[in-house]
Amino acid sequence: MQETGRYSTLKVQGRAFAQIAAFHPDLTALRRDLHAHPELGFEELYTAARVQEALQQCGVDEVHAGIGKTGVVALIKGKRNSSAKMMALRADMDALAMTEHNDFSWKSAHAGLMHGCGHDGHTAMLVGAARYLAQTRNFDGTAVLIFQPGEEGFAGAKAMIGDGLFDRFPAQSVFGMHNWPAMRPGTVGVNPGPMMAAADRITIEITGKGGHGAHAYQTVDPVLVAAHIITAVQSIVSRNVRPIDNAVISLCAMRAGELGAMSVIPGSATLVGTVRTFNPQVQAMVERRLSEMCSAVAQGFGASATVLYERSYPATINTVAEARFAADVAQSLVGAERVVRDLEPSMGAEDFSFMLQVKPGAYMRIGQGVEGGVGSCFLHNSRYDFNDEILPLGAALHASLIEQGMPI
Repeated sequence: MQETGRYSTLKVQGRAFAQIAAFHPDLTALRRDLHAHPELGFEELYTAARVQEALQQCGVDEVHAGIGKTGVVALIKGKRNSSAKMMALRADMDALAMTEHNDFSWKSAHAGLMHGCGHDGHTAMLVGAARYLAQTRNFDGTAVLIFQPGEEGFAGAKAMIGDGLFDRFPAQSVFGMHNWPAMRPGTVGVNPGPMMAAADRITIEITGKGGHGAHAYQTVDPVLVAAHIITAVQSIVSRNVRPIDNAVISLCAMRAGELGAMSVIPGSATLVGTVRTFNPQVQAMVERRLSEMCSAVAQGFGASATVLYERSYPATINTVAEARFAADVAQSLVGAERVVRDLEPSMGAEDFSFMLQVKPGAYMRIGQGVEGGVGSCFLHNSRYDFNDEILPLGAALHASLIEQGMPI
């Protein structure tokens, strides 16, 4: 392998990486500018404008804005189009509603907002791929570059699809990637099947009878009921889900009574949590058992309980052929020893799942964490930052998917 470019220390094969490494400083500057100006889902006005400006400077053939509110799509035509094929690449653009506690010069300029998941880096990598592909056009077909809003809980992928994304740009396949601090720079992981779990929200409303804490026998204590429900629902996975399947039920928040009212038993309590599954049948079973168990436990105490079960993001499931292809492309860049082809799925969720429900494709992880150093802070942490060292590799991986997927 060859080490290319004074700015990058990664050793990666191929012309795409060599050429992209030459403008690594430009990608870093863009990434850090985006990091300093984080925006929530469907509010990415500055980000979308910066992306459009960068794409126009790259010389792409078409730029389409306002798809799924603030989404942007670029088209790049290859030297030939005899195949009439289209392949799509996707990057997410939005930030998180959290306060950043870093102290570098490009930290968030907006209080309470932060790029704590690396979407700034994902966007910069796809811009890097656009610049390279527009310069070289060494493929037969059309590359569709999707800059998606609202991944962090807003279902931006679903919004773009609903706004005609794949009707207007009918790609035959779609690929995305996410940085992963638990993997080292220069590594890529993928799985021919589940990558991320479905994410569902549960709200459990418990109704009892309030009263004086000194006369609890006259009440139906919803706090006591909530405590028993919290314990009981943990048996759903352990006693209803096969050990070879995966599921998680987490009750993460509770509201009942007033902290200043030490002797007042409230009349109601609310529990909020999440359910994570891969298998739709397991998902349906958990939903049913939650309703049955919460109702039964509450009735046992003379109270009542209702469960609102909201299905947010479906599971992210790679198609086998596309996952193998993505792994082969990654191997051509970093070598077989640095590609994990059976990456363990995460119980986290990703709205790229909506795209994989309508198109074949694959979602990959690109390593970014130096052990105990740069990029090792995990996602959604107030000290997180994207590792700029991997920008050329991510861009080259995007570009190589296009070149190898639509060869001349």
